[in-house]
Amino acid sequence: MMELVQIGVIRSPYKRQGDAPRQGRLADTESEIEVFPEYTAGLADVERCSHLIVLYWLDRADRTMLHATPPGQTVARGVFSTRSPNRPNPVGFGVVDLVAVEGGTLRVRGLDALDGTPLIDIKPYSSEVDAIMDVTVGWMKNMKDRPDI
Repeated sequence: MMELVQIGVIRSPYKRQGDAPRQGRLADTESEIEVFPEYTAGLADVERCSHLIVLYWLDRADRTMLHATPPGQTVARGVFSTRSPNRPNPVGFGVVDLVAVEGGTLRVRGLDALDGTPLIDIKPYSSEVDAIMDVTVGWMKNMKDRPDI
């Protein structure tokens, strides 16, 4: 049996699907991550992190989708080779800039979550561990040259 526990909620200017950017890292918009009081002790030392990995539950996603057509593409792809929010287990993953910590609230930049999205975890981002050079995702190989993709 698997059980997820919501540890907080994301507050963002994005109110409905279509409002959020294609990728949060492509926008300078700030959001707030509100960690519930019973989990704020887990934020100790988080202010020493410049970037965080935020995991959240895409509660408004379509969980029946197994194929998705990425933005700027004409070909549907298997959902597990895309970053579509619509998938069997809609876990959102974002690398954000930590702007400020105010009690149990984190102000962050670069998140694409809708307002009210359930927060499931926060981890420190480490370029030494998390960044992998020369990664290949075949159909995405020209993404850097095509901002519309």
